[in-house]
Amino acid sequence: MIRLSPSRTLIAATIAGLLASLPLVKVSADGRTNRPNVMSVSEIKPGMKGYGLTVFEGTKPERFDVEVIGVLPNFAPRQELILIKTKHPRLDVTKVVAGMSGSPIYINDKMIGAYAYGWSFGDEPVAGVTPIRAMLDDIERPLPKELDGWPVLFDPKSPRVASNKGEGGAGNRYQGSLKDYSLEHHAQQIAQQRNTGVSPQSPLQPVATPLLFGGMTPGAIALANELLEPLGLTSLQAGGGGTQKADAPKRFEDGGALGVQLIRGDMNAMGLGTVTRVEGDKLLGFGHPMMNSGVTNLPTAVGEVLWFLASSQRSFKIGMGVRDVGALVSDRQASIVVSHSAVPHVIPVSLKIKGAAGAPYTDWNFEVTHDKFMAPTFVAIALGSALQAAASEHQDVSYTATSKLKVRGFGELSIDDYGVAVGGTPEPRDFLRSNLVYAVGVLLNNPWRPVAIESANMEIDLHYSRDLLRLRGAEVMEREVLAGEDAHVRLTLLPFAGPAITRVVTVHVPKYLAGEKLTIEIQPGYMVQRAHASPDSLAQTVENLQNPTYPPKSVVLSYVSGDGLAFKGRIAEDLPPGVMETMRPTTSTVAPEPYRSQTDQVVPLDDFVVGGDSVTVQVKSALH
Repeated sequence: MIRLSPSRTLIAATIAGLLASLPLVKVSADGRTNRPNVMSVSEIKPGMKGYGLTVFEGTKPERFDVEVIGVLPNFAPRQELILIKTKHPRLDVTKVVAGMSGSPIYINDKMIGAYAYGWSFGDEPVAGVTPIRAMLDDIERPLPKELDGWPVLFDPKSPRVASNKGEGGAGNRYQGSLKDYSLEHHAQQIAQQRNTGVSPQSPLQPVATPLLFGGMTPGAIALANELLEPLGLTSLQAGGGGTQKADAPKRFEDGGALGVQLIRGDMNAMGLGTVTRVEGDKLLGFGHPMMNSGVTNLPTAVGEVLWFLASSQRSFKIGMGVRDVGALVSDRQASIVVSHSAVPHVIPVSLKIKGAAGAPYTDWNFEVTHDKFMAPTFVAIALGSALQAAASEHQDVSYTATSKLKVRGFGELSIDDYGVAVGGTPEPRDFLRSNLVYAVGVLLNNPWRPVAIESANMEIDLHYSRDLLRLRGAEVMEREVLAGEDAHVRLTLLPFAGPAITRVVTVHVPKYLAGEKLTIEIQPGYMVQRAHASPDSLAQTVENLQNPTYPPKSVVLSYVSGDGLAFKGRIAEDLPPGVMETMRPTTSTVAPEPYRSQTDQVVPLDDFVVGGDSVTVQVKSALH
């Protein structure tokens, strides 16, 4: 036992008295916004009984019974969680159900919150409820007038057109050089930023928003799941087309099914949840974020539920959208906010397939949400899915595609794609690297100003034949070559039938490469990007998107040829030593950037080529 001296005892007593005289500060996690017909978390006690509303079948909400287990304080940042048990013949089987997120819960006819959290592999129908006051805080938050140049809310006095001003949504934006943009890198960035993985020690998680797919091939859905999982979305082939039903409700209602549409038309992908509370033009839903994107603009629809599918891991609702209404305008920690009158920003996309003899469906039309990541993602997935569905064959196929991309303020961009698929029709993954998808991603993620893509239309021409050449190998005819002279590379190309074809290509070797070991890469022309400096304006970005690769029926021999400079969207190659220091400004931080020059030599051919190779030659000084 520690004994305090009389002086220390007096000091301790004084401090205790001062602390006792200070008011206790309680950090509120119950939200700041109130309504007469809602119940504060402080009023909720274990054992209280009430009911919830959700759609079990069709579009009309039905009741289910609930009993309060208790309250978890400060479960999320400044947000409590109410634990409940549910009672209903269907919930006794399905337990916790994805798609019920947002179902309003009532005690004594006062709303306490939204059904929102559950346990994976849970054997009991126990769920977590997000307090309604935390959700009401979200509906009170002001919205900007514009997002990425588009009006956020509908204004009948103003035409619905995009401007070159307005707030830009940073959510889902690609970080890095646009020259290096790829959809796969974009998805990896989002995965790192969001880190949505659930710890095994903390299995309580938001009741997943099932992303229900309709009209897509299994391969397309698998790719969608891979790309969208970092956003917290689980892709399921369990949705139907967005049919507009004449008898569907014209407005959302408390407990009604709520769909968030990422693509709609001949193909559909819809996140399905439940409406918590309608207040005038706006409503609250889900009780947790969909993607935690902040201010956003995604198409929404009144949903119809067909069935609750029971699963030992996570049960979910099967359903579809039956009437397009409004847009999701805010996506926050406690809820999503939807406006009935908001007009969603979408990109109409069409695909026309030629060369697929006898295919019953060669014209496809759909709309994708105008989002920095989801727009290029769904353009790639949907184009690949449509092509597989309409023209799947287990034989070699080459294709050429011409796309028209209409961009407000820049007119119509013409973008060409070429490719070869050996042993079968191109898959959705092949479209991730297409020039069209690259262009959509680059334009929407540009750092200068908002871009409005008004439409994207692709016409693809398929050639099912064996008229392909395979690059069997390449060899240099001289292991050493004098600087300033020519190296000779023999290419061996194999047709499907007949003897091998050889081509000898002359490659000039500059004098300044004396003493270097020169590596020459050989690739099909449609795989090689033309040299472009990183753009420093949107206009230069658009310019770089034109004619990005070499002719499809060619091979390109490339080698790194020296140092250059890139400045203001232009490049200067093969510069002598010391130029970089000479051009470095002394009064500005804006300076030319080093650029690694690459020399490309194009060899025209009569057919597409598949395969690649490389050779190495030693460059000797002329003095040796």
